[in-house]
Amino acid sequence: MHLPRRATVAALALLLPPTAVVTATPTAAAAGLTATFSSADHGSWWQSKYVIANPTSAAITGWTLEFDLPSGVTMSNSYNGKATVSGSHVTVVNEHYNGSVQPGGSTEPHSFWFIASGPGTPTNCRINGSRCDGSADRPPSPPTGLRSTGRTTKTVSLAWDAAAGGDFPVAGYDVYRGGTLATSVTGTSAVVTGLSPNTAYTFTVRSKDARGNQSAASAPVTVTTLNPSDDNTAPSPPGNLRSTGRTSSSVSLAWNASADASGIAGYDVYRGGTLALSVTGTTATVTGLAPTTAYTFTVKARDTYDNTSAASNAVTVTTDDVVGGGSYARVGYFVQWGIYGRQYFVKNLDTTGAAAKLTHINYAFTNLDPVNLTCLNGVTKGTTPDPQDPDQGTGAGDADADYARPMSAAQSVDGVADTGWEALRGNFNQLKKLKAKHPHLKVLISLGGWTYSKFFSDAAATDAARKKFVKSCLDMYIKGDLPAYNGAGGAGVAAGIFDGIDLDWEWPGAEGHAGNHWGPQDKANNLLLFAEFRRQLDELGATTGKRYLLTAFTPADPAKIAAGWDINTSDGTPSVFDYMDFANVQGYDFHGAGSDNSWEPNRTGHASNLYTDAQDPYTVHFSYDDAIQVYLAAGVNPRKLTIGLPFYGRGWQGVTDGGVHGEWQAATGAAPGQFPEEAGTRGYSNLIASVPGCTVHHDEQSISTYCYTGPGGQWWTFDDPWSLQRKAAWLKSKGLLGVMIWEMSGDTGTLMSAVDGGLN
Repeated sequence: MHLPRRATVAALALLLPPTAVVTATPTAAAAGLTATFSSADHGSWWQSKYVIANPTSAAITGWTLEFDLPSGVTMSNSYNGKATVSGSHVTVVNEHYNGSVQPGGSTEPHSFWFIASGPGTPTNCRINGSRCDGSADRPPSPPTGLRSTGRTTKTVSLAWDAAAGGDFPVAGYDVYRGGTLATSVTGTSAVVTGLSPNTAYTFTVRSKDARGNQSAASAPVTVTTLNPSDDNTAPSPPGNLRSTGRTSSSVSLAWNASADASGIAGYDVYRGGTLALSVTGTTATVTGLAPTTAYTFTVKARDTYDNTSAASNAVTVTTDDVVGGGSYARVGYFVQWGIYGRQYFVKNLDTTGAAAKLTHINYAFTNLDPVNLTCLNGVTKGTTPDPQDPDQGTGAGDADADYARPMSAAQSVDGVADTGWEALRGNFNQLKKLKAKHPHLKVLISLGGWTYSKFFSDAAATDAARKKFVKSCLDMYIKGDLPAYNGAGGAGVAAGIFDGIDLDWEWPGAEGHAGNHWGPQDKANNLLLFAEFRRQLDELGATTGKRYLLTAFTPADPAKIAAGWDINTSDGTPSVFDYMDFANVQGYDFHGAGSDNSWEPNRTGHASNLYTDAQDPYTVHFSYDDAIQVYLAAGVNPRKLTIGLPFYGRGWQGVTDGGVHGEWQAATGAAPGQFPEEAGTRGYSNLIASVPGCTVHHDEQSISTYCYTGPGGQWWTFDDPWSLQRKAAWLKSKGLLGVMIWEMSGDTGTLMSAVDGGLN
């Protein structure tokens, strides 16, 4: 016998004969599951029970039972189902052990039951949305009062009185021309288009509910379209076209009304030479636009005989940027693996105050399938710890951390633990909870990164490969169709979590991680890849009513920019910035020793200086100012650029003093890191707390922060509140969009507060 979650006297009563039983049985054959109610009187309480049955010939997995308790009856303990109560309405979702009902079978002996305070049969019972007895839904009533409210040579306007709902409220109406569906609407009016002039048409309307139940047809109405030969005089053009508002993806317009003896039927709004939308009034909002982009609009009037006016005056409007003028983006990377050694969970974004200050979160990273060249959510955390292994990231991933690992109450944003049976767990579920708590946040999935960029060149190589790759990424992360893994995943389970895609190809046209595939063709293919992502994101957005973000991590090195990034926006040819919302320009790792001492182990150097240091002995000099100037010189709108900030430091050991506190001096290799496998790297909070005697110095010339433990000791380069405040003032002076942070686990709140304060 399967025991309930808590042993009670009620549970033991199952073994006793009931003193009175009331049973209701299904009354009709069902297309799906049925639910049969019974109630047993035990004196001071009643055992109320639903048996879920499957009269079909195929197994049905997953059920949701809903019902309303009888008046005056309350519900206490419940078993064999997860029940929630809102007033008198009860919703029950199956447990993992009784969710699959075999053909001809039922949930017995594990049927849902509860303790009721009194007798009575619940009402409004539904199983998976259908009536519990298997009978058909009662459809809405037919609309009444169907009438014509206007006509042109090619259209007929109709209106009708609202219909009454049946078992469900009316969700919309289907308008028929003869026996053919002409259009569907949610209100009580419609315009039927595509008609022939001077022709009689008969129309009817049917109401429908959210489950698709349709009413009988309304009484018909016959309307004859106008004859164009009766009027061939065009209306006057609309006057004083003007912009009345804008967002990052829309422009609102208004104009003065046109005049016509036959009356104005509507106005057509054009974006350039393309019809954007048609309206009946003198205002319109054009949506689906790209941020920080100039658009030119005109409007033409149409009379009831479909004569079209000349165009209005043209007006050019530049859409706002993604965060709005006067505000600044704060983009923070959350790393998938932070939940392990760093013990940094999505919840920490909330408890440190970062979530309230950030505008965007980039979730790092997802990989590319080495065989199929599609987005990959793998289960292998890594193939080798060797950073120079060309296959270090091949086929790697962590679906467990992403969406399968149950989070405890202490690790959960809302303090509610996962049971381990949900289809969505792990970091993704916590991001969903974080967005619910902080609705302003936008979350993007980052593709690639240092160890996952090996196959970008292959995925971008052909039109067919690009289409396949992009579709796979949108299916997996925007539509939320996660691969099944350890009881989690499934179609649509992650829908709504990610608001866009962040491309982290490191680097097109230039070598990145050892073993990466790359070549001179990458620059052109990178541009085409952005175009394909934008096309498919917009195509999906047209069906969901949402505009999805497309961003990228781009290099600070002018050589890497020239090799792989078409950023010129002023030569009349396409640029990656025609497709992306903004770029996060690398602002760190200008110098460093690296965990395997393969980088620059023998000399210290600033990793994130604002300006070039005159004492820099290297041939190629890096700085924030130099990097941003490359983009601005190419014509990139500064409000499409953020600059990267490190929330970590790079360090060396065995550093000579040189009379300048170790700056640009000889070293013997990377300093011990925060983790054994990450020599030369420490998160900011760990660095401040764990490197004793490291005296902080501020370089006013290059705007750099570093600390030094003394001759022969450690030297660390990092950002602190002093340098972050100076950088914030600089980016404001340049008119940039904001900042990007790699990565959030390095800070317990000090740096994020400094960034936020500097940008306010």
